[in-house]
Formats: sequence, C-alpha cells, structure tokens
Amino acid sequence: MKLIRYGELNKEKTGVMLEDDKCYDTSAFCKDYNEGFFESDGLRRLKIYLEEHRARLTQIPAGSRLGSPIARPSKIVCIGLNYADHARETGAAIPPEPVVFMKSTTALVGPFDDIIIPKNSVKTDWEVEIAVVIGKKASYVDEYTAPKYIAGYVLHNDVSEREFQIERGGTWDKGKGCDTFAPMGPFMATPDEIEDVDDLRLWLKVNGKKMQDGNTSNFIFKIPFIISYLSQFMTLLPGDVISTGTPAGVGLGFKPPVYLKPGDVVELGIDGLGSSKQTLKAYGSH
Repeated sequence: MKLIRYGELNKEKTGVMLEDDKCYDTSAFCKDYNEGFFESDGLRRLKIYLEEHRARLTQIPAGSRLGSPIARPSKIVCIGLNYADHARETGAAIPPEPVVFMKSTTALVGPFDDIIIPKNSVKTDWEVEIAVVIGKKASYVDEYTAPKYIAGYVLHNDVSEREFQIERGGTWDKGKGCDTFAPMGPFMATPDEIEDVDDLRLWLKVNGKKMQDGNTSNFIFKIPFIISYLSQFMTLLPGDVISTGTPAGVGLGFKPPVYLKPGDVVELGIDGLGSSKQTLKAYGSH
C-alpha cells in the first residue's frame, strides 16, 4: 500500500495511492496515520477495508496539497555519515558506530511545501534520504527480527543549516530542526511495495542540476542494524521515523561549498518512493 495525507497544513485527511496512481480518501476508515493507527494493526485493517470498499472510494481532486504521509511522530531520529562517499566529501572519518541525532518533529512538512531559509541563515543545505517508519513498539530488538518492526519507507529531504549544525558548538540538532526542514513524501510505501531496500537509487537536483546520485547499496549500516542499534538506547514507538543518511553531493561537500538561496528549486526522488519538489523562500517572505 501507499499511504498519503492531503489537505491544508495541520488539517490533513488520510488517503491512499492505488495502482492507477490516483489518490483516494480513507478518512471514513481512520482520522490519521499516527501512533494509534500503527499501534492498532492499522495497516492490516486498512488493507481489508480497501478490499471491501475499493469500488466506493472517493477520488481526491487532482492538485490537492499533499502533506507528510504520516502524522507528526513522537520523534524523528537521524543517522549521519551513513554513506562512505558522503563521509569522505565532508572530511569525516568512517564512523565505527552509527552517528545519531534528532530532528525536531516541528520541522515536518509536505513533499511540495516551501522550505523556509531560517532567520540569519547563510548555509542551508540539502540531503536526499530514505526514511523508515516504525510499525510497532521496539525496545532491545535484534537485527534479525528488526524488519518486522517496519511499517514502511518514505522519501525525506533532511534539510540542514551547516553553520548552525557545525560552527555553533554542541550537537548537530540545531542545524537540523528548523521549521520546514523535513519535507516527507509524497507517500509512505509498505515494505511489500519495495523490491530491495538495499538497492534503491536516490537522486537530488538543484535548479535542474544533478547534485546527488547514489544508491542504498552503499549504506555503511543497513536498516535492520540501525533499528536494532537505536532500540538499545531508546524505545521506538509506532509512527516514529528513522532517516538513514545521505549519499555524496551535498552543498557542504563542494569546493567551495554551495548553499541554497531564495528562489532555488530542489527536486529529489528514490526508486519506488516517488519524487518531491520544494522551493526555497526567505524567512519572513512567505
């Protein structure tokens, strides 16, 4: 299945994208794709609902705004430097264990919403990533059983402010959690929709120019290991998001670095997870 949410920001309704790539409303079945939905075996129940009501589903009007395909989760956990080529371009050593940081849940927006360059920012950067949505409570899970905790996968632009992240002291979180810094979607695909999560092409363009072109086959730490690893340090709840890192080609890695400015357009995509597009706006201009 492919889950979507549509409508006005913070007032989204639930829906699905079916085989014809058309979107249909499911708000009669559930109010939101949130922790309660995943925790209550919502995916299995939704599948049954779709089988029984397919002919009676209402199509969502073309051009409707898409929100993040999942509601605001309890946490967005990110893995840094998880592609060897990205670690090299930023001058970082290959990490012996996953680099973990948090991204504010208030950064979450839809796949085609604007990215707002923060106040006093001059180093806003892009990062195409595949994110994992957790389907059930995970604490101290082993790597072998970790895939059973996956509800689905989603395209994520882990927007980053490099001065805030690197030059202002402390942890990375300051440069990761600004409003609009987590565009997700267009849809969440359940695992059966993805043939091989360890062989997916990721790409990103800025103003039509290809900047990132990588493959998940180059993960340093694969997804089951990441889930198991994180569950040793925190309980992962249904609906939580884990973003798994970005390949080479970020603005920070260029010599000299290249950063986003108002009017720039970022397009990104992953095999099987669709594509998204965001326009950069200056703080206060939107």
